[in-house]
Amino acid sequence: MINNKGKVYAIGIGPGGIELLTPKARKKIEDSDIIIGYSLYLEHIKKLIEGKEIYSSGMKKEIDRCAFALNKAVEGRTVSVISSGDAGIYGMAGLLFEIMKKEEYSNVDIEVVPGVTAASTAAALLGAPLMNDYASISLSNLMTSDEVILKRVQAVAESDLVCVLYNPQSKKRKDLFRQTIDIFLRHHKDTYAGIVRNASRENEEVIVSTLENIPFEKVDMTTLVVIGNSNTVYENGYLYTTRGYKDKYAEKF
Repeated sequence: MINNKGKVYAIGIGPGGIELLTPKARKKIEDSDIIIGYSLYLEHIKKLIEGKEIYSSGMKKEIDRCAFALNKAVEGRTVSVISSGDAGIYGMAGLLFEIMKKEEYSNVDIEVVPGVTAASTAAALLGAPLMNDYASISLSNLMTSDEVILKRVQAVAESDLVCVLYNPQSKKRKDLFRQTIDIFLRHHKDTYAGIVRNASRENEEVIVSTLENIPFEKVDMTTLVVIGNSNTVYENGYLYTTRGYKDKYAEKF
């Protein structure tokens, strides 16, 4: 389809399983001429994008993908830029807005289409660990320095917030995750942690352990780690964080 004004959808497809793709995201993908994304993420929706014009690339090519999308939109095309999870949470939406400031993209509309986050998917598999305030931190140091990441980790650990760790460790980057666990252990020795690998994908794995017994060998870039706080409980196979109902309505428990 050709529009007088170009359109870019920044679409979050969820953590991987097609069953977690929202109806709105599916509709926008179907309405698009061109589908753009990291090759691994496009594999998750390959049946949905059959017959579409595809532009895929590997890691560290995010700027190229966004520029390609905007240039096609300038031509009047309707384009979907795919992110895993939610496009506005560690996804491509923000980068699209940064690049579209150039004058040549003034005639392009961007619409962000939300998706199910890795955090909410992992939390559901564990039980309900995000029932109260929480923070999320990516341990990827490609765009953020180790110093800044650890400063944020320290602040969260001191605040007794539940913490969701994205991109915890890779084959080449292991120190940051171990340093992060050490920081949390200084404040929360008896805390539980949930480790979810390949959430909603093939080879899904869910593990609950104490913070001091984290199975480091099970953690990689397909893993999300949820570190509990002083109100996080592990009972009957479920990891959950209490909100204070029992304190306020003790007579009902």
